[in-house]
This record gives sequence, structure tokens and C-alpha cells, in this order.
Amino acid sequence: MNGKRLVVCIDDYALRPGVDAAVLELAATGRVSATSCLVGSPRWKEAARELRALHTIDVGLHLDFTEAPFDAGLRSGLGAFIGRAYLGALPASRIAAEIRAQFDAFEAAMGRAPDHVDGHQHVHQLPGVRGPLLEEIARRGIRPWLRGTAVPASEPGTKPRVIAALGGNAMRAAARRQDLPMTQHLLGVYPFDVDGETYAALLDRWLARAAEGDSLMCHPAAEDDAPMADPIAAARHVEHEVLRGPRWTELLARHGITVSRFATN
Repeated sequence: MNGKRLVVCIDDYALRPGVDAAVLELAATGRVSATSCLVGSPRWKEAARELRALHTIDVGLHLDFTEAPFDAGLRSGLGAFIGRAYLGALPASRIAAEIRAQFDAFEAAMGRAPDHVDGHQHVHQLPGVRGPLLEEIARRGIRPWLRGTAVPASEPGTKPRVIAALGGNAMRAAARRQDLPMTQHLLGVYPFDVDGETYAALLDRWLARAAEGDSLMCHPAAEDDAPMADPIAAARHVEHEVLRGPRWTELLARHGITVSRFATN
């Protein structure tokens, strides 16, 4: 195959109707190749029905402790959760039980194990989470792809490096010991504060840096009337308009990139 293959994954499926609509639309047109699901969302069981009939993308677990975990007592803001993780203050048995519950919820709704696992706000790689996560994967005897958070050397900015520093190397080493497949660089990190032209320019930059084995995360959503607070709602709509429009396919063609599923990456 000429060119490069890139996994393009929409995070937060089941968060709200607009996210789900964007996933289904962009998957149907071959513009994305994966989605990661918030199984603790009240919408999950209903939303999963539409995913079960969709065979053109990979479907994974978006491990969550900051939005809607089943154990509400574990829910906290990201900063507080990271602090507890690095202080060794996460309750080990409850973390393990929550991870198991989220896998169970995924499998109950989808009828199979997830194709991949990542983390809402990248919690999957944190100390106190990555160990129990990998133990649960081993217990189930499955080999999902894991999201790596390494940063391309030429990528500017502090935010992607902070994300990578919060457990990326340790997660990769642990996954290697368990012989689990893992993506390489994570593209798509930005402050969620741009217009369509600027987001398209970011996509252009990320695609120029993309290499085999990398993944691009995105967070598009169609307009909806869900009465919930969403701090990145405006960015979701911007992403949706760019990814569904001609600019995205033009950029893919310019950089010789094929949107690819995990198993072929």
C-alpha cells in the first residue's frame, strides 16, 4: 500500500446525541475508523444498538473516572484525580471493580470485547489505573489495542507533552511486557479553542507529522439540544464541520494518508 495508514478515532461516544450522530455520519462516509465509548453514560445501552450494526469502524472502551463512572464516589475533576493517582491515594479495590464494571457494560451491550481501550482525559495511563487495567485485560484473555500518548519530536506545544508525561512511557513498558498492541504517537491534542480554518490547519500539521502506527483523536459533535454542560461543545461543532467537509478529504489525499482501523495499522 502506498502512503501511510492512520487510525482516526472519535472519543466520547454515548456522551450526548450530537457526538453519536457525528460518529455514525463520519463512519458511514469513511472519514474516521474508530470510536471510544463512555459506557457509564445513561445513553450507552441505547447508543450501543446503533454501533452493533456498524461494521466499518473499530469500537473501543473509553475508560472513565471523571465523567460518569458507575461508582459515583470515584468521580472527580481531572486535576484531583491525577493528584490522587500520583500520591498513591486511589482506592485500589474500587478502581479495579470500576474497570471490571466498564468492561462488563461494554461487552453486555456490544456482545464482544472492545477492539481498543483508551482513557477519557487519558486516565488509562495513570499510576493506580494502568496496573488494574492491564490485570483486567489479562484476566479476560483479550488483546485490545491501547492508546499511546507519545509526542512527535517536531510537534510544538506544552499540552501534548504534559499528557505524555503522565504515564505514557510506563504504560508502553507495561503493555510491552504483556505483549499488547499499542499505537505510537498521539495526534489531535490542542486547547479546543479554534475556528474551522485554524482546526483545518492543525489537521494539516498533524497529518504532515503522522507516521505508521500513530493515531489521531478527535471530538466532533453535530448540533443537538442536550441540556448538559459541555465545556468543549463549540470545539466539537467546529471539528464536525471540518471533518464532514471537503477539506478533510483533501488533506488526507495531499499527505497520502489512508484512514485505517487498528488491525491494519
